[in-house]
Amino acid sequence: MTTPETRRLPLADLKVLELGQLIAGPFATKLLGEFGADVIKIEPPGTGDPLRKWRMLEDGTSLWWHVQTRNKRSVSLDLRSTEGQDLVRRLAAEADVLVENFRPGTLEGWGLGYDTLSAINPTLIMVRISGYGQTGPYRDKPGFGVIGEAMGGLRYLTGQPGEPSVRVGVSIGDSLSALYAVIGTLLALQERHRSGLGQEIDVALYESVFAMMESLLPEYDASGEVRQPSGSALPGITPSNAYRCRDGDYVLIAGNGDSIFKRLMAVIDSPDLAEAPALAHNDGRARQAGMIDAAIEAWTRERGRDAILAALDAARVPAGYPYTAADIAADPHYLAREMIQTFVRPDGRPLKVPGVLPRLGATPGRLGNGGPALGQHTEEVLDELGIDDATRAKLRSAGII
Repeated sequence: MTTPETRRLPLADLKVLELGQLIAGPFATKLLGEFGADVIKIEPPGTGDPLRKWRMLEDGTSLWWHVQTRNKRSVSLDLRSTEGQDLVRRLAAEADVLVENFRPGTLEGWGLGYDTLSAINPTLIMVRISGYGQTGPYRDKPGFGVIGEAMGGLRYLTGQPGEPSVRVGVSIGDSLSALYAVIGTLLALQERHRSGLGQEIDVALYESVFAMMESLLPEYDASGEVRQPSGSALPGITPSNAYRCRDGDYVLIAGNGDSIFKRLMAVIDSPDLAEAPALAHNDGRARQAGMIDAAIEAWTRERGRDAILAALDAARVPAGYPYTAADIAADPHYLAREMIQTFVRPDGRPLKVPGVLPRLGATPGRLGNGGPALGQHTEEVLDELGIDDATRAKLRSAGII
């Protein structure tokens, strides 16, 4: 539903129907909604999206919910019922984009597959996010983000050499897939301007992760080299690592540019390394990574974190430390860039949430409100479809809405 607030945004007048749940699909529609799209989120009556109960809850609702579902309208609707499926077809007939992340074949079983919906609405762009994609021998296997991270090659590389791999602390596989879903949506919208037709977009979790794996595959193909976990180091790019400080903290130092390396060596008082011909370029430094890292850490272990960062900042050497949530909330750069925003919940309490990206100069996205209550907009959306009161009463009594 376009409002005066959204009319100036890039995706104003774009209607998006979300049939997804949890992370990948809803994160994609969150991004679209932040830039003006009218996102109608379909949730099962009674329970809603399981994300409502994930991680830390307050008053029975996940705090994550207020980030993932901002700017959306919630409609409670039973997709397993004939009447619910009919209503989705009516919504899809008016939608520009439909985003779903069910297991492949699920929507087809409900009469809501792309062939059916595109016959009703040839301009519809249908974005499908799944563990393994809509085709291939694994298409019917269940797949969550962590499995995509494993199959995509990321999970093998995380952790210390010789130890069990560890997962990234957030659902990075789902989030990467959501970003590819948004990219695909924008590309399909551009194509629709030319052809007047929609299309199907197939996003697989494992492929979204695999696409981030840099030179992993060509290195294996050319040399048989299997990239291994390397802890906090960045293999083949030196120096770039975490170094222990006197107070037990760690600093991250990225001194891998040729001129930056010389400045770093000057700071740690190692002119012999700065001027060594064998270390002038990255390939030579990569062969001596252990020696270089040892020299840097011998310097950091004698100093506190703040003193280290001050010295490196003065020398224009990229450095930092692992931020906690508390560090982020207090950081002046985050605040100056307005990446920490506050919205007021219906009960009047403020809640800090991440700002909106990407940052557009002329038409920045909207923060909006927190996540809606389950079915908060059901009546509103059914009214827009022209569903009369008697029909609504029957649907309600049957538990379909």
